[in-house]
Amino acid sequence: MSFIELRELLERHARPDQRTAVDNVLISRVTRSAPPVPSMTGTVLAVIAQGAKRLALGDRVYEYRDGQYLIASVDLPVTGHFTEAGADRPALGFGMILRPAVVAELLLRAPAFPAGGGTPSGLAVSDVPADLLDAVTRMVRLLDHPRDASVLAPLIEREILWRLITGEQGAAVRQMGLADSGLSHVARAVGWIRDHYDEAFRVEELARLAGMSVSAFYRNFQAVTAMSPIQFQKQIRLQQARLLLATRPGDVTGISRQVGYESPSQFSREYRRQFGAAPSQDVAARRGAEPALL
Repeated sequence: MSFIELRELLERHARPDQRTAVDNVLISRVTRSAPPVPSMTGTVLAVIAQGAKRLALGDRVYEYRDGQYLIASVDLPVTGHFTEAGADRPALGFGMILRPAVVAELLLRAPAFPAGGGTPSGLAVSDVPADLLDAVTRMVRLLDHPRDASVLAPLIEREILWRLITGEQGAAVRQMGLADSGLSHVARAVGWIRDHYDEAFRVEELARLAGMSVSAFYRNFQAVTAMSPIQFQKQIRLQQARLLLATRPGDVTGISRQVGYESPSQFSREYRRQFGAAPSQDVAARRGAEPALL
């Protein structure tokens, strides 16, 4: 099966906000390459039907293009942009939010899988197999048949998840649905940091929250996120500061304190190191930029 029909469907149904009439399904259409933009991945399947994208997570770089998919099994702070996109050949992508509860339901019905080898990275890239492409295309095709979507979309969602569970990146997707997996333990800590990014913490407290020893927690956290817990928190703080600066560009000191920095000078140094410009300069440069969509 080729990507021709999927491209046509995505082009026809793309909207500026990425949303569609089918719950948990997103469509992105980007007409120009822009500088890398920080964002949170969410837990998502992203299929590129046309174009190419690059994501950076800590010191890891992931590149995927038409014919490939990316799995984000944990909500992670990344910096990314489409590297191939133009007005005459826009980048086109399909996204589906991955719900751990649905993964868990499928695993309960499935035969036992062999034990995996450790905690997987929170991001992974693979080629799209024919059966997954077929299911994704039928999911987008439902946008032409809204009466059918409420009945068939949940069934196709489960089919897509099953193709992922049994596919090349199955270990990461399966761990999303297992409450006692290393990935699920790390995801709890990630969620706490995301919700309390402006608060100081001790790694020992996070390890206890995750139900792990400090050494096991640190090892698994780095395997999933490519960062230490402190580095992860810094990424969240700087991303949130960047969002706040878009609406309050003159309040650098106030925003630095709001996101958890005691020293505005330290905030400015780390902001420049992360985004390549001082806060006020970065805000001016970003005005009018097209967002980089997963």
